[in-house]
Amino acid sequence: MSYQGLKLLLMGIRNSFGHHVHLAPVCTSVISFAPKRTYYLSSSYSSPVRAHFQQGKTEIISPNLGLTQRNLSAVAGLFPGQCRPLSRYDFLDLGEVEENTQKVLTSRNLQHFIVDPDLARLVASLLEKDLENGKAAVFECNPGPGVLTRALLNSGAQRVVALEGNKRSLPDLQALESSLDGRLEVVHCDFFKLDPIGHGTVKPPCMYSEKLFNDLAISEVPWKADVPVKVVGIFPQRNERNILWKLIFALFERTSIFCYGRVELIVFMSEAEYTKLVALPKDKTKYKPLGILWQMACDIELLHKEPLSSFVTSVKHSGTGVCKTKISKDHLCLVRLTPRQSLFTSSLTPANGASLVMMVKQCFSKRKSQLVEHLMLWSPESGEQILTELGLLEDIQTGQVLPEEYKVLFERLQQSKEIAQSWLYSETFVNSKTRGST
Repeated sequence: MSYQGLKLLLMGIRNSFGHHVHLAPVCTSVISFAPKRTYYLSSSYSSPVRAHFQQGKTEIISPNLGLTQRNLSAVAGLFPGQCRPLSRYDFLDLGEVEENTQKVLTSRNLQHFIVDPDLARLVASLLEKDLENGKAAVFECNPGPGVLTRALLNSGAQRVVALEGNKRSLPDLQALESSLDGRLEVVHCDFFKLDPIGHGTVKPPCMYSEKLFNDLAISEVPWKADVPVKVVGIFPQRNERNILWKLIFALFERTSIFCYGRVELIVFMSEAEYTKLVALPKDKTKYKPLGILWQMACDIELLHKEPLSSFVTSVKHSGTGVCKTKISKDHLCLVRLTPRQSLFTSSLTPANGASLVMMVKQCFSKRKSQLVEHLMLWSPESGEQILTELGLLEDIQTGQVLPEEYKVLFERLQQSKEIAQSWLYSETFVNSKTRGST
């Protein structure tokens, strides 16, 4: 019945019975979007997000869209009693899985993509606090179909820089850019190919970080200032460990992106690599130099763990992009790596940061060797004294030393000034070509 009809009916009732009947305004509830499906949340993983999503009663289904059997770890939709403004949350259409997957076929490299809007909304919801103040620019690495790009913008991101290495994905992203009044900037650049080694002409998608930051008018800030840039993306499947080595050297030397401040990384990486990154001495098989250095340099936070089958993986064969997906028990971990404000001191500086990296690598050339043996080489006069000052046992092995103890050890060696003449510095340069070998 129309509003006018309802009004006439009530007027007739009022005239018939002589009662005062008030006409309440008709309320129309607009729902921003209705989730098409609800995904099963793995019981093996627990997080605050999980608890939130489980508050409402949901139907558990496992959809098969002909591409892969997805098992998304949470629901990114509306819940009872939750109302979202249309202009903020649904301004940009995230598309359909099948349509987004077709766009992934243009990728020239083996990499993972987010094609499902529900997963994109979930990731964006995990980053809402990062997007609220709008002070830091968000670099998104190889967005491909731009599903996460749109989700980030819908969640309030004020400045997203889409660094897209695949030339074929640029037109759609550039069309989106033209409609957003400066909130999105698209650059033909592969973040993971920034600052290539060597000299000469560099062509996109390779680029030097200096040009990228200058073109974006992002200036260098003091190390202890707020985070100027947050990098969001998925590590390439084939060389994530090499990328981590390249980044950790750049971090300790304050070169590349870290020249501009404490750039934060919010990245999906393999679960195997994540467990190595946070391993402690008790886990002898996983506790290695790369993890020690990242723990030393950054606060490491696991934000989410998602089945690998929730992503679409593109593979290039014979010049044609082919999308392959498979049911897998492996997971990708969304990890936040925030460089510590207190990392650099009067004894640990960007000038000697690479030496610290090499010191840790040298200690693990034989992980069961005793630390005192290395100390006697680095600081013959005061090696044993330094060990005592640190409160470490005389027979402690290099694989038993904690990350923070390695940092204090290096700073103490720097203060002794003996290490300036030691073999460590020569080894730093000799091994510079094998930075990612451990």
